[in-house]
Amino acid sequence: MPTPDTTPDTTPVDETPEPETPATDAPAAEPADETPPAPMLTLRDGLPPVIETDAALLDYVARLREGSGPIAIDAERASGYRYSGRAYLLQLRREGSGTALVDPIALSTLAPLAEVLDGPEWILHAATQDLPCLAEIGLRPAALFDTELAGRLLGHPRVGLATLVETVLGRRLKKEHSAVDWSTRPLPRPWLEYAALDVEVLVELRDALAAELEESGKAEWARQEFEALLSFEQTPRADAWRRVSGLHRVRGRRALAAAKLLWETRDEIARQRDVTPGRIIPDAALVAAAQAMPTERAALLETKGFHGRGAERYSVRWIAAIREAAALPESELPPRAPRGDGPPTPRAWADRDPVAARRLAIAREEMATLAETHQMPVENLLTPDYLRRTLWTPPASREPAELASQVAQALLDLGARQWQADLTGPVITDAILRADTEPDPQPSPEPAEPDA
Repeated sequence: MPTPDTTPDTTPVDETPEPETPATDAPAAEPADETPPAPMLTLRDGLPPVIETDAALLDYVARLREGSGPIAIDAERASGYRYSGRAYLLQLRREGSGTALVDPIALSTLAPLAEVLDGPEWILHAATQDLPCLAEIGLRPAALFDTELAGRLLGHPRVGLATLVETVLGRRLKKEHSAVDWSTRPLPRPWLEYAALDVEVLVELRDALAAELEESGKAEWARQEFEALLSFEQTPRADAWRRVSGLHRVRGRRALAAAKLLWETRDEIARQRDVTPGRIIPDAALVAAAQAMPTERAALLETKGFHGRGAERYSVRWIAAIREAAALPESELPPRAPRGDGPPTPRAWADRDPVAARRLAIAREEMATLAETHQMPVENLLTPDYLRRTLWTPPASREPAELASQVAQALLDLGARQWQADLTGPVITDAILRADTEPDPQPSPEPAEPDA
């Protein structure tokens, strides 16, 4: 590919959000009952000022030290607007310390905050979403409680923060600003109120869910899950370009190479400008260009989806990517399907290994029953990939006790927690043993009696 242009680009990209779907004039459905809505959650201490100076941060750090108990933490990113996943606002709350809204962009250092946060339990909702951006600014927990994961283990059918706050605590939480551009400065007051409310009752929610976990006998399961989250790191997805929406419509490996190179070009531009890639050109435009493979600017700009400043501004780079794809030798074209180190897709098991297919069918049925018994999603019992890997290439032993031990160890080696191996290991062991026995053949029909 051409050498990337590293000169800072200040030309604006068309970043106008998609228009909202207009409301219809259809009459609202009649309420199912007359139950009054839960009261709306409000800020007990009012809206605190945003911490934008090192001195203000030190003041709040002193208050955090004087507080007690776990610390509720949330972070707001500019997903859908910025390429980076950096945190543009931090929200914290601790009993005796109150709520703080911290602007990490404006501060010269977060070291004092990192020091006081190193030790107390953090309360996060959907921790895997926030841990990477918090680690990026030097904030890492020594212990944590994930309210979303707790809700899943407890079998709550919906585990969004607003839903859990309503079902567990009986209060409603507004969520109308969840998708705004948090890199905006100054941040509007309604957005700040929304952000502060996200940590307002996290401590209370954590305590209620912890009591449910104890009562249901799942507290140790949750402890192991939370401990595993402490080492969570977001890893880049292999072949991320294959996630382009509509890529299945691209036929032929050369067209697939064009899609790949166009995606890489767009990703490079987006990274340089810190703009989400879809705001340069949409996925639909990449797919259309990969199908048509125009090698001249005029033809490119006539391709469906190639309009706006991003398409025209970088037209030379789009054309270069397509021409590079056209010139690739056959040996360098990407395969139609991604290469992986795991088992084949389950729908191919019956043809490739009928015994493995029987193992999977038996295990899936038993896992569904186990999940229902423990009232949680089956994927929280065990990561589906771990199940497939263990069943596709099971341990060699068929002595029940030895096999059970080998299955449990295989699950732990893959990354399962001890409670998961203890709970699902017997199911997997049983599936392996049962599938090894061929189904009984159907009895042949009795021969007809000869005519007299």
